[in-house]
Amino acid sequence: MNFSDLFHFLSELQKNNHKEWMDANRKWYQEVRNFFINWLDDVEVELIKIDPDYFPTSGKKGINRINNNLLFHPNKPVYKDHFGAGLDQLSKQGDFYIEIGLSQCVLAGGFWRPDTKVLNSIREAIDYNGEELIKIINKKSFKNTFGDLYDDGNNLSKAPKGYAMDHEYINLLQKKTFAVAYELEQDEVLHPGFTEKVIEVYKEMLPFRRYLRQAVTV
Repeated sequence: MNFSDLFHFLSELQKNNHKEWMDANRKWYQEVRNFFINWLDDVEVELIKIDPDYFPTSGKKGINRINNNLLFHPNKPVYKDHFGAGLDQLSKQGDFYIEIGLSQCVLAGGFWRPDTKVLNSIREAIDYNGEELIKIINKKSFKNTFGDLYDDGNNLSKAPKGYAMDHEYINLLQKKTFAVAYELEQDEVLHPGFTEKVIEVYKEMLPFRRYLRQAVTV
């Protein structure tokens, strides 16, 4: 079992995106799911070696359901076109997210539209020491890997309450999502060195995620 098998399964699932097909191919699904879980566990072993603050998150705990939530999104297909998981998962937000799928393969991390309390904590950290965050995200290797911070199209047009429009870090304070992403091609996932690439991206993302984690826990 390998990632080529995982992509093959997802391809067939999208052609037959209904419960009857899944029920008939449940064994195949479990084999692919177990492969992904075992791979996540292998990745975790390496991440623990490089990150003393890593929060243990087994592949079984970190993996997301493949079913779409049709209660809130009734127009979506029954099943997703990817396998996704969050490692270093102290909370569902702020984890190291891995998605391997047909339409997208991505390594991401940070806080996606956090609740008001978390968002305010991040803004307070930026107000107090935004210079450190600027230094992290402007580092050449960080820029080359992730580009700019993710833009969810939901930034404020005005200054958030308690801050002025002429604040030195107003562009950061106006954000509602603090995340970065590294997009992968399927060929990269299928490459023998894929696991090493994941670890490399994790290392590059780590100072950014540490800054955010400190902001919401202090």
